[in-house]
This record gives sequence, structure tokens and C-alpha cells, in this order.
Amino acid sequence: MPGIHYIYPAYEVARNQNRCISCRACQQQCANEVHHYDQELKMMVSQDDNCVNCQRCVSLCPTRALKIEPTTNAFKKNHNWQQNKIEEIYRQAATGGVLLSSMGNPEDFPVYWDKILINASQVTNPSIDPLREPMEGVTFLGKKSVEIKRGPNGKIITKTAPQLKLNVPILFSAMSYGSISYNAHESLARAAEALGTFYNTGEGGLHQDFYRYDKNTIVQVASGRFGVHPEYLNAAAAIEIKMGQGAKPGIGGHLPGEKINAEVSRTRMIPEGTDAISPAPHHDIYSIEDLHQLVHSLKEATNYEKPVIVKIAAVHNVAAIASGIARSGADIIAIDGFRGGTGAAPTRIRDNVGIPIELALAAVDKRLRDEGIRNNISLVIGGSVRSSADVIKAIALGADAVYIASAALIALGCHLCRACQVGKCNWGIATQRADLVRRLNPDIGYQRLVNLVHAWEHEIMEMMGGMGINAIESLRGNRLMLRGVGLSEKELEILGIKHAGE
Repeated sequence: MPGIHYIYPAYEVARNQNRCISCRACQQQCANEVHHYDQELKMMVSQDDNCVNCQRCVSLCPTRALKIEPTTNAFKKNHNWQQNKIEEIYRQAATGGVLLSSMGNPEDFPVYWDKILINASQVTNPSIDPLREPMEGVTFLGKKSVEIKRGPNGKIITKTAPQLKLNVPILFSAMSYGSISYNAHESLARAAEALGTFYNTGEGGLHQDFYRYDKNTIVQVASGRFGVHPEYLNAAAAIEIKMGQGAKPGIGGHLPGEKINAEVSRTRMIPEGTDAISPAPHHDIYSIEDLHQLVHSLKEATNYEKPVIVKIAAVHNVAAIASGIARSGADIIAIDGFRGGTGAAPTRIRDNVGIPIELALAAVDKRLRDEGIRNNISLVIGGSVRSSADVIKAIALGADAVYIASAALIALGCHLCRACQVGKCNWGIATQRADLVRRLNPDIGYQRLVNLVHAWEHEIMEMMGGMGINAIESLRGNRLMLRGVGLSEKELEILGIKHAGE
């Protein structure tokens, strides 16, 4: 309604009426009710206020009559009071509510991946041709033995702590059933099985249909304990305790009741239509000793056959926290950076809390090495890993493997329209509406995920070969292979790398 509360639409639908044939494909495809046919005008018209720029109508228009354009309407320019800041105040003044956003932090903070360069072999250290010479991409996650132990009979004890074997150092990160659709989960599970890697259920339990993917599943135990029971814990290759999340460090989760349909209700073990709220803290964890107790309770429940992961957000004292976790009995630490995606997070938290994953990873790896406990635990990192080059840089900074989530959803068709929280995903990903879920075909979705990871795997091997390295293990923590560009001395110090030219 015009007046003090009026905010001009962020996007405008540009329709070429000379091309538009009024086929109504855009109307049928848009869950946000942007398009409709005007009987009086005898033409298609648009309600720009509803547009989230998901690109569904643009992609499926048979005559290419549509494009979505950012609005050119602007408030008076002010470097301190940018338009989005003013509009957010208008929204909160009108509603008294907390602003919600989805996906990752979009603000203009440094992306350190883009300021790190990779070394390449030349004369004295020959490169390796990955097409003709063996390259080792297999990664094992879990505690590593640091000494040879013998039994009473003098024979070497060969039994090791439980490990996760990855054919490629990439896993699909935690996304719960409820926040994303059944078809999205099926795509992730099938892709993980085909690739010889793992996907994470998130905190929403595990749908009965996906128990058959147990060898490639990581189940999550979060503060809400949704869907957690002995069968769930044993229907997995590993268990992850979620302490924090990069997109919203220090706070809990909230899945709106409208996403809790019958199947989600059954999986999460909560009433249909009720909000699923995860408290900020685990009410049984207030110290490393408490964490130690939960780690061993979960190991006891699964006969000490599965590695336990502890997931934390990247925060200022992350190195000290990781040091404590490494002594808690956990096998793997997962660290999520402040650019990590999510279905919904308070905007202020998403855009202002946490630190970049690159700095957190480097700090943790250094701390664990300095304390002589790096082999006690594996490191998996996530939070906007966008390409195979990011994977290489992460491993060289000290990671054993990486989690990807937003990249996987983009492979499934996500256009980062940042409207996951409304549950009307036009691509069938972040929705529980049956008519929208059907738009994501798992047969196609899983193949696209397999294609993406295979492509990254080829590039990883190519880059390793160019570096003169033939095994992922030789790359882990090998910071001599990295150089920084345009970074301050302090940033280089934290990352543990030299400037380009040194």
C-alpha cells in the first residue's frame, strides 16, 4: 500500500509483448503468483512485488519474452545509509519482527579463496600427468594411529579407529528433510552412493526410504534431537553432533510449521503442522567434559563402530574450541564458515557473526599441529566452497576434506533467489509443496551432482599433477604450495602462507 510503509519492488519483470504469445507457462510455473493473464487487456501482466528473481519463468518461456531486471528506483545516495538498510528499518518498524534471510552471507567481505594462488611445477620438480600416471584421491576421515602398538603375544595391533573412506575429498553437507524436499534428499543420497562419498541428513532425521543408503549417510544429532533413535544412529556410516552452523553461530534452528507435512512429521517425530525449534544450546552440553560424555554415549549406542563428528561454526576462538574437541573423543571436526548457506537465518546474525572459513581452518590446523594432536582428529570444512580450486586451497591449508551444500543445490537448479524461508521454491528444492517438489526429478538431479563432483575430481587431479603432487595426503597442510595476493601481513600470518613473489 502506498505510503510510509511502501517499498518499491526489488525486481521488475521485463516482458517483450512482441514475443509474448500468452501461453501462460510463466503463470503456471510461478509459485509466487507474479504472472497472470488480464482478460480486459488480453495480455499477460506481472505483479512485480511478488518476484524473488528465481529465474523459473525466464528459463521456461518458450519465446524468450521475459527477463528479470533489478529495479532502478533508488533513494537518495548515501554511503552510510544504503537503500537496503533503510528498507530493513521500514520493514521492522511496520512489523516489529526479526528479519529472516536464506542462503549465505552476501555482504562484501573478503573471499580469501580468491586471494590465494596455487603453485605449479616447472623445471626442477616435474609435473605429473594424471591421465598417464597414478594419482591417489582416496581420503580417510577419523583418528590416525601415531604409534605402533603390540598385543600380549608381540604381534602388531592392526585394528584402527573407525574411518570414513572417501573416493574424492568432497562430502554433501547437512541439509535437513523439511528444509529441503524429499526429491532433493534422494538426489543427494543417490549421488553420494554413486560417488563413493557421504551425504549428511541434517537435523531432521532420516526418511525411512533412505535407510538403504546407510553406507553413505552421516546422521546428525542436534539440540532438538529430531528423529534421533537407536535405529537412526545405526543406519549411518558416521554420526555428527551439531553444535553450531556457519550461517547462524550461537543460535538454534526454526523450521516453520507449514513445512511440517505428514512425512516430515513422521521423520522428525513431532506433530504435523507444528514449528520445529532447535534450542541454541544442547541442554546437556556446557563444557568439553559434557561433550565427551555425549560423544561416548553415541559410540556406546553404536558399538564403537562409527566415527563421531562434532560440527561447530567458525568463530573468533575456534582454534581453542577445536583443541578441546580433539580431546573429547571425537574423530572428526567439521567447521562451518560465515558464508555457509541455510534455509533461514536472522539477517543480522547471518551477515555479522562468525569469521571466514579460510582463516578459521588455518588457525585450527596450526593449533592442533603445535599441540601435537593433529593426527588425533580429521578436519572437514564448509561455508561457500565454490569450485575445485577452493577444494585444493582448503586441503593445502589443512583440511582433510570439504563439505559442499550451496554448490550442490545450485547443481540441482537453485538460482540463489534467497527465498527458501517462504517454502515456495520454484525449482522443487527448498519446499514441501507436492506440486513444486515434483519439479525436481531425482533421476536427473543425482546425475547432475555426480557430473559436478566428477568434473571437480578431474580438475583436482589436474591441479595436483601441475603441482607435482600425486596424492591428496601429500597436499594436506602443504602451505608451501600457496601464495597470497593483496593480503596484509597479519592475514598472511594467520593463513600461514607467503605473499606471491616470495
